[in-house]
Amino acid sequence: MKITKLTTYIVPPRWCFLKIETDEGIVGWGEPVVEGRALTVEAAVHELSDYLIGKDPLLIEDHWNVMYRAGFYRGGAIHMSAISGIDQALWDIKGKAYGQPIHALLGGQCRDKIKVYSWIGGDRPADVANNARDVVARGFKAIKLNGCEEMQIVDTWDKVEKAVETIATIREAIGPYIGIGVDFHGRVHKPMAKVLAKELGQFKLLFIEEPVLSENYEALKEIANHCSTPIALGERLFSRWDFKRILSEGYVDILQPDLSHAGGITECRKIATMAEAYDVALAPHCPLGPIALAACLQLDAVSYNAFIQEQSLGIHYNKGNDILDYISNKEVFHYADGFVSIPQGPGLGIEVDEAYVIERAKEGHRWRNPVWRHEDGSVAEW
Repeated sequence: MKITKLTTYIVPPRWCFLKIETDEGIVGWGEPVVEGRALTVEAAVHELSDYLIGKDPLLIEDHWNVMYRAGFYRGGAIHMSAISGIDQALWDIKGKAYGQPIHALLGGQCRDKIKVYSWIGGDRPADVANNARDVVARGFKAIKLNGCEEMQIVDTWDKVEKAVETIATIREAIGPYIGIGVDFHGRVHKPMAKVLAKELGQFKLLFIEEPVLSENYEALKEIANHCSTPIALGERLFSRWDFKRILSEGYVDILQPDLSHAGGITECRKIATMAEAYDVALAPHCPLGPIALAACLQLDAVSYNAFIQEQSLGIHYNKGNDILDYISNKEVFHYADGFVSIPQGPGLGIEVDEAYVIERAKEGHRWRNPVWRHEDGSVAEW
């Protein structure tokens, strides 16, 4: 079997899909994208295609090493996201070639389903209690929300009180036993992160996410000393070498690699195993589309330390299209009692509606995250 063609589709709301074709008619799908940089990643995919056309798609480890190591310069969001989508598509082909789900080729599943959480609210937390109640009524056992608005490196106490009030309202609305993940989204710097972490600890959170940006990871030591809440990090790390320093420091409790950013299934499998060796949990980041989610579930199936999966169904970013729109076997993501089932079909286990993908690609997108500014006019972290 030989790879014959790579085709990319920029589709709403903010995704990029990749189709890899072979001379035997087996097709694989991947999702190479960085939110807000889809066209740049698309260009990188086509640059990497020079290494793939005419080659055996089943030699995934070798292709990964060529794409990563043969170009001399390596790593970073664009390069690793391009590799990620290609890697997903190659695994999809391999599973279809053998008539098995990817998790079967990785040693077989160690679970039948995995807990999922639902996003509530938008970028600016307000009126979230009713949203939280609705999500819990639909069966979810965990929710996540952005914990604060823009925040200066040192900010006023009213910002802290507003964040505390929001979480207090949610906790009161949904009771003591529903998990609440609070995403700081890298908006907070060390001086305020340790304050927020301490003040929010009273609400028995499931985790706090990105209390500081990944590049400021050395601040996690001090933050960890101010709270007992598990700390989650990882969506802006792109390889096992990025995660190595985080694990070695010992202050992160939950790793959140994104399978469309951190080298795909091949690399994230290795990251998950590294985390297990450090007794660190796995919760793959996935506010993206159906292909990315299917890839995550393949990894969740074989990773003992995976405990919860992010998913974007109904997320505020998905304007115009949602994850089920692009697949024909919509039942594959079976949600029940706060869990989603592990797909059992060959490859990724999803059937991409190619005709619909082509139609929506005619519209495409140029999604960008908002540009926020502080009261003094300086740019704020989003």
